Amino acid sequence: MTLATFGTLAGKGAVVTGALEAPGSELLGKDAGVLAGLPANGVLLSADLWTMSANADGILDFTVPGATIANVAIAAQRGLVHVIGTTGLSSSDDAVIKSVTSRATVVKSGNMSLGINLLAALVKRVAQSLDEDFDIEILEMHHKAKVDAPSGTAIVLQQAMRDASSKHGELEITSFREGDVVGMHEVVLESSADRIYLCHDAKSRHGFAEGAVRAAEWLAGKKGFYDFKDVWREL
Repeated sequence: MTLATFGTLAGKGAVVTGALEAPGSELLGKDAGVLAGLPANGVLLSADLWTMSANADGILDFTVPGATIANVAIAAQRGLVHVIGTTGLSSSDDAVIKSVTSRATVVKSGNMSLGINLLAALVKRVAQSLDEDFDIEILEMHHKAKVDAPSGTAIVLQQAMRDASSKHGELEITSFREGDVVGMHEVVLESSADRIYLCHDAKSRHGFAEGAVRAAEWLAGKKGFYDFKDVWREL
């Protein structure tokens, strides 16, 4: 299921006011709470973002690139907070997203997990201490239904390494798709004398959802474009 939830922010906390599904999906009209394995919440899946966002303050968007770009236009028209966790976006998609931030407030990241963002900070710190003798590889594994490769998270880790040092040249990412793995990421740093592992294993998708809601709360009252690391620094 491709699902974007829309929350009305009320100080601390968020209330789900709508849930989006692709046009033609057999899930349209079903209760979002029940589909999430929770009690019914009365929020029925719809394909009409414009209508459902009329009373919302923010959008939590974990969809696909084409849907996200369409959602960006509506968020800008409504002047909403737009939390984007969609991966696989192109540089031209990123340009479109940034072009609307005079009207909408956006935070975008390949991963909204606090744990992954802590790992990225550690990776950056380690990279600052290494010399060119170290070879670096990023390994990532996700469930077999994941469409994009490498993962957005692996790219976040790759960028953290590049931001810290230009000494290491090309940083290889190896992707695996297997079973129902939520997400595993490992940064391997190897020299002739040492092998260092920095790892993160997502036990569930709860951490991604929690991070997205906290990002939406953090964005309330702000304007412009942010990365999740901007949010993480202040949590």
